[in-house]
Amino acid sequence: MKAAVIYKKGELPKYAEFATPIVQNENEVLISVKAVAITNLDKGIVSGDHYSAENENQNGTVIGSDGIGLLEDGTRVYARGISGTIAEKALVEKSRIVPLPHGISDAIAASMPNAVAGSAMALRFRAGIQSGETVLINGATGFTGQMAIQIAKHYGAKKIIVTGRNEKTLQSLLSLGADEIISLQQDDAAIIKQLKTIQQNTPIDIILDYLWGHSAELLFSFLKGKGNFTHKVRYVSIGAMSGDIIQLSAAILRSVDLQLSGSGLGSWKKEEVKLLFSEILPEMFLLAAQNKIKVNIETVNLIDIGKAWNIEVPDGKRLVVII
Repeated sequence: MKAAVIYKKGELPKYAEFATPIVQNENEVLISVKAVAITNLDKGIVSGDHYSAENENQNGTVIGSDGIGLLEDGTRVYARGISGTIAEKALVEKSRIVPLPHGISDAIAASMPNAVAGSAMALRFRAGIQSGETVLINGATGFTGQMAIQIAKHYGAKKIIVTGRNEKTLQSLLSLGADEIISLQQDDAAIIKQLKTIQQNTPIDIILDYLWGHSAELLFSFLKGKGNFTHKVRYVSIGAMSGDIIQLSAAILRSVDLQLSGSGLGSWKKEEVKLLFSEILPEMFLLAAQNKIKVNIETVNLIDIGKAWNIEVPDGKRLVVII
């Protein structure tokens, strides 16, 4: 079969011939892959930078962690891969298969799951979102941030505040459900002043952070209390696009009613992952089929994987490989 293969961490994937995987037990099934999204997770695994990256295989490794494909009976599904998924065939787990509704394309369906997991899991299981709450999304101009806006609104958020650097994309987020924007192009004092004004008028209940780095330090500093009772904030770290390390004063943790947690591979419970596949993803695929969730994608063909791997995809878009 044809596949996207790497032989050494950090190199560009190659369009190559690779052995078709073989089903080993009753919990596995082979699918014919049709579309796979290239995510930051996949790029981190390929480069070796992500904490889930495996050791190198001199015989080559097919890349890709999930995708859209066809079962033997023609049923169209989303599935998590046991083998790499950017290939004509892939082994997947039977317990991690989601049938797709009519009305959603392979490419759109492929683009969604990583972003759904990166937003819905945080909102439901780490933040415990309740209807009527105020949510701040730090780094909302990216694909997952845009998904988070729409899912937070679907889950009943009363007000959604978003941050980002791309002014044009920030403005477009208002049409997705954002209520107020904060430009990270401002100086620190202006950002903190705007955050404090928001907090006085509509206290923030949940912060989803896709950036970490300096913007996270600003968020924590504005939350710092002065010895009075404070409004509880559930802060969930999901990404680190602006840097993996921050300085966090212990005084901030002592002065505010703050719940700090992370959401990502390894942090979720088995029961939560089961719900992702049995409830959350089916619901989100259906919303997209009904045009109630909107995504922006660009597509490339499998044969062009080497040229496309490092392509500059505009803010808010996801690159999808068509197979």
